[in-house]
Amino acid sequence: MMTATADVLVLGLGPAGASAAAAAARRGCRVLALDRRREAGVPLQCAEFVPAMIGVPLGTLPGAVRQKIGAMATFVEQGAPDLDPRFSGYMLDRPVFDAALVARARQAGADCRFGRAARSLSRSGLVALSDGSEVRARVVIGADGPRSTAGRAIGSVNGALVETRQITVALAAPHAATDIFLSARIPGGYGWLFPRGEFANLGAGVHARARRELKRIVAALHARLVAEGRVGRGIVAATGGAIPADGMVRPRGELGRTLVLLAGDAAGLANPVTGAGIAAAVQSGGLAGEAAARCAAGDRAAAAAYEEELEEIFRPALEHALGRRKELEAAAPAGETALRRGWIAYREYWQ
Repeated sequence: MMTATADVLVLGLGPAGASAAAAAARRGCRVLALDRRREAGVPLQCAEFVPAMIGVPLGTLPGAVRQKIGAMATFVEQGAPDLDPRFSGYMLDRPVFDAALVARARQAGADCRFGRAARSLSRSGLVALSDGSEVRARVVIGADGPRSTAGRAIGSVNGALVETRQITVALAAPHAATDIFLSARIPGGYGWLFPRGEFANLGAGVHARARRELKRIVAALHARLVAEGRVGRGIVAATGGAIPADGMVRPRGELGRTLVLLAGDAAGLANPVTGAGIAAAVQSGGLAGEAAARCAAGDRAAAAAYEEELEEIFRPALEHALGRRKELEAAAPAGETALRRGWIAYREYWQ
């Protein structure tokens, strides 16, 4: 069997992988980037909200923004919402956003292919693909999500995962805030209603132990919002997925002479409280691509520098969020005071 070679092999073409592929290709590397899906961003497994400071000039990605968000409204149990304008941002069209990032990677010179995934990584660094072929690269970037094949190969595995379910429903009236629903009946997570024009993403995330309750939890939230006259009864689409909720894992390792770097959800960079991870994926992916290029050129110390940079940028906020998450889980069933202390919109969270 012929074995393909590359300077950098990127696994996953979401925001982290596409950003990594572009960064490495711009620095002259031969980049091969693979994704198990058939097209970028499909199927949708994301609530699609990003904060205003995402690190990507969204104005240069036509069609990627569905609408602007002006504030966050947090509902604790059945109480009135607390509105906070600090949490503004954008609702994305993730397939368009992801496709645009892949297009940038291709323009930079990366070979991006869909419908292929890594089946395994050997101890020598040889990557076996789902189509039966093999690839050997100087650097492998694992941007393949919370259950990363690359991460598993180097022993960096995400611990706790939050399971999510989301439906798309029609909005009864225009809405410009992200609505958050905190309740003891949503263990280990929260519910959300995120507007996207005439429709909205309505969903919930819970700790893995409660995943069998997800469908019922989302149905109850849907019924509540229908009764309030805010959304329609019909369900346009449904999806779900997993989010890492245990903080950052070690983002580098070695398999023989092959260096492995992790980025985005594979590195555990999603916020353990909010689940937000797109901005971290874009930033860490770019840094991983730059580090991979230096490593491929012979500077193997760049891998350690990459880990140190992620530690500096992400570790403090992730550790704080993880601490709040563990406090909330220990308080179960959580009262309103504990729910507020465990959510970013309240000052108790930051104290």
